[in-house]
Amino acid sequence: MTNLILSPNLENADGFYADLVAAHDGLVKADSDALNARLVLVLANHIGNANVLSSALIAATLKDT
Repeated sequence: MTNLILSPNLENADGFYADLVAAHDGLVKADSDALNARLVLVLANHIGNANVLSSALIAATLKDT
């Protein structure tokens, strides 16, 4: 597995979380789910490394991360 940064590493995490919540404000579940999917695809494209993305998928499915 590629080394991923799994410890807190986001500058202004609270601000990003507030922006994320605001982006979902007023959306029905289907639209909220679609926004999440688009965000994942945009970030995956930015990362651009299949090994890193595979490692992230594995990490995201683990119960203790």
